[in-house]
Amino acid sequence: MVGVVSRPGTSEKLDILSTDAQYDLACACGCEKDEHRKRGGDGKWLYPPGRSPGPDLPKGMAKSKTALRAASKWGRSILFKTLLSNVCSNDCKYCPLREQNDIRRCSLRPEETARIFMDYYSQRKVFGLFLSSGVIGSADATMDRLNSTAKILRRKYSFRGYIHLKIIPGASNAAIEESVSLASAVSLNIETPGEKNLAKLSNKKKYISDIIEPMKLISRLVGRGSKYEGTKQTTQFIVGAAGESDAEIIKYMWGLYDRLKMNRVYFSAYQKGLGDVSIAGEQVVQKSPNDVFMREHRLYQVDFLFRKYGFAESDIAFENDKNLSLTVDPKEAWALGHPEFFPVDINHASRFSLLRVPGLGPVTVKRILEQRKKQHIRHIEDVGKVGVRLEKAKKHLAF
Repeated sequence: MVGVVSRPGTSEKLDILSTDAQYDLACACGCEKDEHRKRGGDGKWLYPPGRSPGPDLPKGMAKSKTALRAASKWGRSILFKTLLSNVCSNDCKYCPLREQNDIRRCSLRPEETARIFMDYYSQRKVFGLFLSSGVIGSADATMDRLNSTAKILRRKYSFRGYIHLKIIPGASNAAIEESVSLASAVSLNIETPGEKNLAKLSNKKKYISDIIEPMKLISRLVGRGSKYEGTKQTTQFIVGAAGESDAEIIKYMWGLYDRLKMNRVYFSAYQKGLGDVSIAGEQVVQKSPNDVFMREHRLYQVDFLFRKYGFAESDIAFENDKNLSLTVDPKEAWALGHPEFFPVDINHASRFSLLRVPGLGPVTVKRILEQRKKQHIRHIEDVGKVGVRLEKAKKHLAF
């Protein structure tokens, strides 16, 4: 008997491509807790279920009452996230969509994608679009499809809302500038810290010319005082695929924030079983399935220290293997290494000094600064209800 494989229709293509878009985290993809990844007991991320409870929601949306309630309100809805195509000519060894993998391939046309998105948008089921793609032939050919979709939305449908476009590594300056002119946000994934690490994962991509130089161009295009100042730039590291250390990632993360003024850096822990068996991410042996989650979590904590707490690269402490501790968070690790800094006078210390105290976050520090204008703070209870965090902070404060 001869098996007949039918050509997928629009709905089926959307199912396939929305699922394949799940691993890219370089955007804020949901508003409700049920729309985020969850930890699985086998050392893998569990993504929101694809099947919707009704025929009028696309795959990729969370199957939950809270998500559906969110989808009924402007500003509290779901980002429509899909690939234009999972066809890819790249050889990235960590990626399940790499050219060498035998998977079902399909593509959406720009007009088709724009029409589908506007249908959901008009029903107030989505608030914006995150659009990426595999590399269809060449970087610029793919960028033409991505940009064409955005142009149709902006010009034909007069859509003025949120559009996040992926920048394909190796794209021309002209294609990149066109994306920046059309999008609310753009992202080109850095993937690894440094050229040597990328070389372990791809024989085709050139780290400097395909990734770093385009990121610098975007930074100039969206920088303060520039024509496209309002457009945001983000990126993502694939953590663990190349066997890199946390110290390497953090060195590059700091440079992205300090020199390129990146808006956000995201991290995606590599999941074993998705890539080529030759890469470090497939060969590593974890003591616990949770280690991969904790490593990603620690990197996000450092990211938060950079963006919200005034920490710098030199403030981050590493273990002997150049990785962050999996048992002590990076802020507490700094405190343990600087006993001379404590105790901090809660009534006279600067905001900067208070933010160095383990257990105190920006919201609590703001409350302390406002409260001490009115009265002398004598006890930790004066700050608020004492829980685990304030109990930790108390040990490092003087009243």
